[in-house]
Amino acid sequence: MRKLLLAVSMVVSTLFLINMAKVEAEKQAVTEAVLDYVEGIYEVAPERIERSVSPNLAKRGYYMRDGAYNETPMTYEQLVKLAASWNKDGKRANDKSPKKIDIFEILDQTATVKLTAEWGVDYMHLGKYDGKWKIVNVLWQSHPPAEKHDH
Repeated sequence: MRKLLLAVSMVVSTLFLINMAKVEAEKQAVTEAVLDYVEGIYEVAPERIERSVSPNLAKRGYYMRDGAYNETPMTYEQLVKLAASWNKDGKRANDKSPKKIDIFEILDQTATVKLTAEWGVDYMHLGKYDGKWKIVNVLWQSHPPAEKHDH
């Protein structure tokens, strides 16, 4: 009986460790997709957007201008163009620019993430396509006036 309990315990422990490794690998893959997005914009690397964002992207944002929020939608194509120009002069982002990633949940096919970046806060939904995580939805806004961060 003792040998059986030991064997069962070893199997359960092994399965637990395998599952933990899978969870960590998924977390890393989601993080890499979000880093491709933010660093693609910071580093003027639109190919990173192409790698990490679904062509079916639905992106909508609220930016502050003259004390009021303005709403703006953005397509995948517009995001790729933005990444190619937004920080071209290197004055909008640098190596100290924020890229804080908070993963709220990862399921087998979907994930939900919050990104805090130079331009504001992005809430993202990712989907898994052919085993690769892609950003599908983004809802973002400029940093609230009272929460603007220092450069």
